[in-house]
Amino acid sequence: MIGILGGTRLSLTLGKALSSRGVEIAYGVRNGFCPSEIEWKILSMSPDKVRSFKEVIDTSSVLLICAENNFLEEVFEELSKTDLSNKTIIDCTNSEDHKSLTCNTNFIMSKINSSKIFKAFNNLGLDYPTSDPIGLVKETYYCGPDIPEKTVVKQLISMVGFKAIDAGSLENAPLLEAIYHLRNEICNNRKEQLDYHFRLISV
Repeated sequence: MIGILGGTRLSLTLGKALSSRGVEIAYGVRNGFCPSEIEWKILSMSPDKVRSFKEVIDTSSVLLICAENNFLEEVFEELSKTDLSNKTIIDCTNSEDHKSLTCNTNFIMSKINSSKIFKAFNNLGLDYPTSDPIGLVKETYYCGPDIPEKTVVKQLISMVGFKAIDAGSLENAPLLEAIYHLRNEICNNRKEQLDYHFRLISV
């Protein structure tokens, strides 16, 4: 079972892609979550598809954190109450303010005790695919400890449909967030109402 934590567009996108490959998915949402998008409403009508953070954390072996920053504390609180020794955690989020030089992954590491934390999918943003309506983004970076679970993360990225680019150890998580924030700065400083994304090329 793969659990996706957060009621965001990214959660829906990753969940839909993995479900289409036969992977069992459960979505964990915050207390008081009221779905407004039609896709969330449909999922909420399916038995056991949309549950609380706690229920999904307890029953999943792999957890993707796709929650808004406002609700990360609730996610961390539930994670801190759980034995995470057999769970792989993938942080897909970004800090709100790049100018403060904070990193969500470092924050997660300070809140929970786990040796299986990875970073991936954060270059897409929580609103994905709104930022890429015609599907031009074909890759995502990932980083984390050099343990067998890193291969699982790479396989998940491929199953979603992206090229997986290994960015090294978890110490590089701030660099992955910097890529996301730089993209936003470029978008904000252009007159055109367009989104921009980076692409890795070899020469």
